[in-house]
Amino acid sequence: MTTPPADTEPARGAPTRGAATRSAVIVNVPEAEDVVGQFRAALDPSAAMGVPAHVTVLFPFVPPASIDRDIIMALSDAVGSFGAFDVIFRRVCWFSDAVVWLAPEPADPFRKLIELVSKRFPDHPPYGGIYEDIVPHLTIGEGAPLNDMRLAAEAIAANLPISQRVDRLTLIQGSNRPLSWHTVAELPLN
Repeated sequence: MTTPPADTEPARGAPTRGAATRSAVIVNVPEAEDVVGQFRAALDPSAAMGVPAHVTVLFPFVPPASIDRDIIMALSDAVGSFGAFDVIFRRVCWFSDAVVWLAPEPADPFRKLIELVSKRFPDHPPYGGIYEDIVPHLTIGEGAPLNDMRLAAEAIAANLPISQRVDRLTLIQGSNRPLSWHTVAELPLN
């Protein structure tokens, strides 16, 4: 996930850490935290905001002030019949010299989840519609000093693979403030 834009609108019922201004649908990857956590903390601005290691399904999602039971039910319905699957992260990859990331294998289930959620919420295209081809990935570092990202890539590569069962999506929301992102709902896959 890229860094959310600056705070613009407070959400109703936001936590005391600051009003939520953005939301996202992700596949949380807790199995990766031991390997990538310290590097993400230093190199990925979203980690400082409280966003866990993840593969993005849809960002930006519905504005937090508009997230209600109906939105959560529609999201759940969109993915409810999608089957759980196993993923493995074996490779460190790059988007030019700006972003270092882990590649999920297989990537197709993530693409299908992105398609299902995007189809159900067409007013919220992935990454605001700025990319034609969406590449599922777990960001390690973005916009950080290149040498630091290269060193992280080497250290992480030595500790791969990482495996995990994907059996749910997570709806999160927060702002650019430190530790503001939190879970709104978990949506089980079939």
